[in-house]
Amino acid sequence: MSEAITLDEIDETAASTFEGYVVRKDLAQQFKGAYPVPTYVGEFLIGRYCATTDPEEIEEGLQVVRRLLADRTVRAGEEELFKSRARERMTIKLIDLVKARLDAKSNAYVAELPSLGLRDVRIDDAVVRDNERMLTGGFYAEIDLFYDAAIADEKNGKPFAIGSLRPIQLSTRDSLSRLAEGRSRFTTQQWKHLLLRSVGFEPAQLSDRAQDVLLLRMVPFVQRNFNMVELGPRGTGKSHLFQQVSPYAHLISGGKATVARMFVNNATGQRGLVAQYDVVCFDEVSGVSFDQKDGVNIMKGYMESGEFSRGRESIRADGSIVLVGNFDVDVAHQQRIGHLLSPLPPEMRDDTAFMDRIHAYLPGWDVPKLNPTYFTHHFGLVSDFLSECWSRLRDQSRLTSVQGRVTYSDALSGRDLSAVNKTIDGLLKLLYPDAESAISDEDLEWAVRIALESRRRVKEQQRRIGAAEFRNTQFGYRLGEGVERFVSTPELASPDSIGIDPLPPGQVWAISEGSGDAGPGLYRIEAADTPGSGARGLLNQAAPATLRESFKVAEQNIVAQARQLVGDRDPREHNLTAQVRAFDAAKTGAGLGLPILLALASAMLQRSVRGGLIAVGNLSLGGGVETVLNAAALAEHAMEKGASALLLPVSARRQLLDVSDEVATRVSFMFYNDAQHALLKALGE
Repeated sequence: MSEAITLDEIDETAASTFEGYVVRKDLAQQFKGAYPVPTYVGEFLIGRYCATTDPEEIEEGLQVVRRLLADRTVRAGEEELFKSRARERMTIKLIDLVKARLDAKSNAYVAELPSLGLRDVRIDDAVVRDNERMLTGGFYAEIDLFYDAAIADEKNGKPFAIGSLRPIQLSTRDSLSRLAEGRSRFTTQQWKHLLLRSVGFEPAQLSDRAQDVLLLRMVPFVQRNFNMVELGPRGTGKSHLFQQVSPYAHLISGGKATVARMFVNNATGQRGLVAQYDVVCFDEVSGVSFDQKDGVNIMKGYMESGEFSRGRESIRADGSIVLVGNFDVDVAHQQRIGHLLSPLPPEMRDDTAFMDRIHAYLPGWDVPKLNPTYFTHHFGLVSDFLSECWSRLRDQSRLTSVQGRVTYSDALSGRDLSAVNKTIDGLLKLLYPDAESAISDEDLEWAVRIALESRRRVKEQQRRIGAAEFRNTQFGYRLGEGVERFVSTPELASPDSIGIDPLPPGQVWAISEGSGDAGPGLYRIEAADTPGSGARGLLNQAAPATLRESFKVAEQNIVAQARQLVGDRDPREHNLTAQVRAFDAAKTGAGLGLPILLALASAMLQRSVRGGLIAVGNLSLGGGVETVLNAAALAEHAMEKGASALLLPVSARRQLLDVSDEVATRVSFMFYNDAQHALLKALGE
């Protein structure tokens, strides 16, 4: 008997909304590997015979499915048995992969049934014309196979023939409208979970981060000419979606890829995989090579424009390219020894022009190694129905409905913007299959952050190779009139390292000179500004007297110099608070007046200080800039913490003549002579 499950709200809604188009995914798992067909074939049959929540009806349907798969699929070693049955009965029914080719000698098409080892099965021209995909890789179908003994007696006769043929397909012309209509009954979170369950995963077992990566894997199915890379550990299911879930995807396992098969056969004019499938995935990409020297250049050109040439003729196609592969080492080590695209084939791995054509780089290391606990036992959409809807979504766009709602930082080049927009468009189509739906700011921001991170990861690898044009990777965005926010790639982040990304408004990195035996110390100051009556305070509990003194100096100066620092904003109408976090042994907070002032001004202005910056210096109550005594030691400490710029009083300039060559080349020095000057420098003005 099939195991009874406890239905949750998503199951109930899905079963009533998509009646006949949902299936219990654990039932499909029962057939995975048991029969020589992909998961979606089993799901197609389960969807036909088990589309119910009644356990008894499900069990009856399962028995039918088992019988069909047992009787109509050919296991290894049973080829001759099935051929014999065809001869005895004159016709048999099969579920098999159907391929076809043009036999030039007879000027006729012949079909290939791989599981029977038959390469010359007669097939009607009209059947091939109606199902062109059988000419490039083929598809699974329910087949009536005939055997003609009279033809068998002829010399070079072809006794086997395909009569009727029905592709494994549940979807209909109104599939997408049905999906769009049903989506309205789910919240965004429920819909994400249903999508994940539909491809076999149980979201309750996965972190939000892993769920986002799995949803990003789906984008090539709904977005034309989308180029994606996913590299990560073995066993995380990188190729599952492209091999088992959709008949519109084709998986090329590591090895030689021919230009004729991928793009166009110049001899016959036959279009290749990118013209026949929505997604072409290269598995084990490190071992992929082309049969022609210019193969990678042809692919590079196709990834850029969606076009390739056949002689003088230019051919357009919209198949997405996905490259998946394994890391043999962990991410941190990979970044120490090279870059995160090193596992690509030699002709691709250090080619920044090739990298520029990659729209998204998925962090495969954020998906756990899969075991049965990650697979769902709940209802999901039948894979064939879902993949048909995805294919139809490729004709639509959601960018027009969000136009003007997001602005991006200057760090994004034209290609970056194109890549980010493609990713956002794909993610929003997954969440909103109805083109008329209003897209919430929350969902838009979710898509923007994922898109910026996955494109920035590409740019970071280009920067590592050393190309000067890719140095600026500070990807930021602003939603409407809101605050500019920056998106980093988590694998580059270190909790006590500065990094190159701007912090949110109100946050500033600082180094204090230290006192007594304590050397320089790194601090992060986090200030907040709320409407109020001028209350100001330090949030640190039991703050040392020296830190309280630094805060007092800062608040005194921001009130006294308000017009020069924050314009028409009056600090007496704002409640200002600050928290100072120490990252080193030195925790006194002495001499942090200027950095705390910068943090308070940044919070009031709602503007971020420049990325990679550390501020140094103290002020007097009257606004004077105090002298820094050990500037060279502070510069050394700033370099160790990963800073790219050090902001300090101009009086310290001569002390920096003696810093090491390494410090001088890695840290740029910015000088100020008063608080206003320091703020302008910190904001990058």
